[in-house]
Amino acid sequence: MTAEGTHIPSPEADTAPAHRDGNVLRWLAAYTASLVGDGVYFVALGWAAQKGGDPTEVGLVMAAGALPRALLMLAGGVVADRFDPRRVILGSDAARCLLILTVAAGVALTSPALWILVALALVFGVVDAMFVPAVGALPPRITTPDQLARVTGMRSLAMRVSQIAGPPLGGTAMGLGGPAATFTVAGLLFALSLPLLVAVRIRPSVTSETEHREPTGTGRSRSAREELLAGLRYIRRHPLIGPLTVAGAIFELGLTSTLNVGMVLLNAERGWGPSGYGWIIGGFGTGAAAAAALLAVVGWLPRAGLTFSVTLLTGCVGAAAIALVPMLWAAVVLAVLIGLNAGVLSSLNHSLIQTAADPAYLGRVTSVVMLTMVGIAPLTYPLAGAAIGAWGAAPVFVGCGAFAALGAAVALSSGAVRGAELPRR
Repeated sequence: MTAEGTHIPSPEADTAPAHRDGNVLRWLAAYTASLVGDGVYFVALGWAAQKGGDPTEVGLVMAAGALPRALLMLAGGVVADRFDPRRVILGSDAARCLLILTVAAGVALTSPALWILVALALVFGVVDAMFVPAVGALPPRITTPDQLARVTGMRSLAMRVSQIAGPPLGGTAMGLGGPAATFTVAGLLFALSLPLLVAVRIRPSVTSETEHREPTGTGRSRSAREELLAGLRYIRRHPLIGPLTVAGAIFELGLTSTLNVGMVLLNAERGWGPSGYGWIIGGFGTGAAAAAALLAVVGWLPRAGLTFSVTLLTGCVGAAAIALVPMLWAAVVLAVLIGLNAGVLSSLNHSLIQTAADPAYLGRVTSVVMLTMVGIAPLTYPLAGAAIGAWGAAPVFVGCGAFAALGAAVALSSGAVRGAELPRR
């Protein structure tokens, strides 16, 4: 049984489970290499900026890529829907490879000017705005609907692996050869993903032949703006995707700043020191990785829509409570529970949206979902810092948790979400 108004195609019985499907594993290896390359790139960018600028200029360089990513993410969704998402990913990784290796060569010859690093970050952000929606649109083209939850779990695990492996690899390269060597390693990782992506087989799109035509029958191709507006209308009118998108956006806006900037300030306020902060962040990462592994192994959870809503609410309560406990061990336990809930709700949110979405709109749907996470939510960092400085951590954490819980209210008030199920083999 699926949510009302949601059409999910029947899975192909002869398709291997995703964790034993060589096609999916090639895509996963390419995606992991690209993510690790991202981590190494940010280490190289930060250290190169630090060598030639003051702390304010380092912050400017590191933040420069977020602006085009936020401004162009929705356009990237249109590109992913208009063209083969694998080609968009290939083009993005090829562009990043050439860009990073060119900068590596320049850094090896001379110390880069600050404006060059800012330009690099801006171009990298533009390419990222094309890459992210295409990545979200590709899984339904390489596996069957009953395997999407498992693929989402595997993708989340790849993200955790990259977060663990990328910075240390970048730091090692920095120690051995400086920024030039680190940029080179990042470029080679992007290059490694290219042959793996070329080997990935994708099913033809089931997009209607009239999807990119005017509905009036004139035969005129839709403009990018018209396709974007059509995608936004599709999300707003869909009985399942609309509430899921809104609920996820509220959750991200409420808790992203508190779980990043706020956690640093809470740790300083409690006097737990750097090791305490490491334990809390490690606990959150462990919980999120365990949740991703659970989805990757089992591939299905019952009452997916209701489970999403409950884990969202539980995560909000945990995020509010972590600022109220006086002992470090209790905060670490809560961090693990928050990570578990966040991992489950994120995987279920993506899986439900991907199984319910018309493939013709999947790139645009992904771009809207990711815009909140990587574009809008980080803009709340200064607000969270100023609020904690004025009122302390506890009231801000509780207030942000209560705001994020509105996302659970949106999900629970939707019959389509409460009744949504993932397809089973």
